[in-house]
Formats: sequence, structure tokens, C-alpha cells
Amino acid sequence: MKNYVLITCLFVLFTGLISSGCKKNIKLFAGGFTKGDQKGLSVFDFNQRSGKLDLLSEIDAGPSPSYFCFSGRKKLIYALNEVMEFKGQFGGGLTTLKYDSASGNYEKLNEILIPYAGPCFISMSADSGHLFIANYPNGSVAVVRLDNTGVPESITDTILYVKEEPDRSHAHMIMHDRGGRYVYVTDLGLDRIVFYDFDRTNGKLTQAVNGITNVAAGSGPRHFAFNDDGSILYLINEHGSTIMVFGIGGDGQLKLLQTVPTVREGFTGNNYCADIHLGKDGKFLYGSNRGENSIVVFKISDDGLLNLAGHFGCGGNWPRNFVIDPSGKFLLVGNQKSDKIIVFKLDRSTGLSSGIADSAKVIGVACLKF
Repeated sequence: MKNYVLITCLFVLFTGLISSGCKKNIKLFAGGFTKGDQKGLSVFDFNQRSGKLDLLSEIDAGPSPSYFCFSGRKKLIYALNEVMEFKGQFGGGLTTLKYDSASGNYEKLNEILIPYAGPCFISMSADSGHLFIANYPNGSVAVVRLDNTGVPESITDTILYVKEEPDRSHAHMIMHDRGGRYVYVTDLGLDRIVFYDFDRTNGKLTQAVNGITNVAAGSGPRHFAFNDDGSILYLINEHGSTIMVFGIGGDGQLKLLQTVPTVREGFTGNNYCADIHLGKDGKFLYGSNRGENSIVVFKISDDGLLNLAGHFGCGGNWPRNFVIDPSGKFLLVGNQKSDKIIVFKLDRSTGLSSGIADSAKVIGVACLKF
């Protein structure tokens, strides 16, 4: 009798584990560049066991929602409209949506004009009370204050960078560091990283003391990623096809530790790097090559320096953005020019792809986020 009860309990426990293990579906949001009446933001059901994608809905997030971020609880979507004219005025757009993941319904809450046009990157401040926006064409950044419901209410700061030549400055990314102390901005046109103190009471950015780190001329710093403890910044350079490793001092200063190429040895074509992310376990670093059309993989040493692990093809053309799913088992690439998301299975031991799990069509795909 005791054995029967034990077996029954084990069976129930096992069945429960299997059932809970099957509930691995999460939402993938994909934004991109639109034409005509295209809606621009696609929502997929993503199976973390199989890597399969199923389209659930398409959302009207305004013209060309090429980059977006979420509120802390992901109840709101902040979508940038990467355009030069929004609602008949010179500027870009910020469209805020409320999304119900259970029903699939969404509600457009508001739209605001972003000065200087062409916004290409958005992130949330460490206090969750503001949004940071980088504008590419005219080299500027903006700060947007959120009300107590998370809806954008006002622009509290803008910085238009001094141009040494017409349209030379191109801000490409803006983000708080891991500790929420400094805000870092890449300027692709002026080959530099600028960092700021942030006054969250007034929503103002103030350049930190010695707050400019110049990189090699022609590098084109684009996106960056921090390691888990915030002691290292990994920078991918669009024009130089390199990744730079910087140590971060207590005063926010960046010290260059290493520079490595992103393309295969012997590659002679044109290449423009785009995105960069660490794997979920922090052991590997990934970057995308537009031109070579590949994902480069580096093994991260204990000291944070990089050793090449290899490359794998992106499965399409122009890998502008990619994301690693929360389980760390899949890497999804958004190939902008071939209008396709490719889902790659990752080998946990090598960091490289072990095959393609699925694909999905998204016109002009430019941003993927879970």
C-alpha cells in the first residue's frame, strides 16, 4: 500500500512537472519600417521548447516603429516612429500602447512629437520615471517624463550635439548603466561615447566630468552592452566592424582594454555592424554583421576579454537586430532586407548555432523584444 501511494505521488508530481514544462510560450514583439497602411508591430507566440513562432496579431503603432521598449511590467509599449515628419510636423514620433497579453487586444494611449526627428533608440531610466531617446539624423537625444500611470507626459530635456560638419553627429544609443548612476550615449558620427549624470527630479542630463571617450576615427560606435556586474562595456562599431571592450571606473570613465574584428579573416566586402548582446549565462557575446550577413560569437574570459568562438550565417539579408530568448536556448535574428525572422537553436557549450528552429515573415523587421 505504501509503495502504491508513493508511486501515485511520484506520478502526480511528474505529471505536474511535465504540464508546467509545456507552458513555455511567451510573446515576441517585432517592429519595423512600414510602407503605406502597414501596421508595423507584429506579436508572435513563441514556444521556448521548440522555438516555433505563431503570429497572433498585428498592431498599428504608427509609421515605422523601428525600435521600442516596455514599461517595467510590460503592460505598456513605447514605440519610436523613425520618421522625419510626424503628424504633419518636423520630428519623430513616440507612440504608447497598452497591450493585454491574455486577450491580444491593444489600446493606443497617446502620441507625442520627438524634436529633431529620426529617433532610432529608446530605453527606460533606472527610476522607471523617464524614457531616453536617441535621434540619428541630427545627432540629438531627448528625455521624456512619464506620469504615474507610465504614460509620457512631457519632454524634459533635449541635447542637440554641436556639429563639426553638417549632419555629422549621429546619436545611436542611450542607456543607463547597470547601477543607474550614469547615462551613456554613442555618437556614431563623431566617434565617441558621451556619459551623463541624470537629475531625475527635473529630468535633465548633465555631462559628467571628463564625460567623453573618443574611439578610433571611422569606427562608428553604434550599440553597447554591459556585463552583469556593470564593470565592463562592450561596444560594437558599425563602420569599423569591431567590438571594443572597456573597463568602467567608479567615476564612469571608460578604459579601452581590447579591440577585436567582427568579420571573418579574409572578408573584403562592405560590412556594417548593428546589434550586440550577451548570452543569458554571460559566457558568450554576440554581434551582427550587415554585409557579411553573419552573427559573430565570442567566448568571454573571466577577465571580460573576448576570444573568437566562430560565426554563423544570419539566414537572410541585413541582420539589423537580434534577441536571445529568456531560456537562453534560442537566438532570433531580424533580417531587415529579406523581411524575415530566423530562429536559431544555440549550442550551450560552443555558443554557436546548432540549426534553425523556425522562421517568420515581417516586412522591414528592425527590432525584436520579448
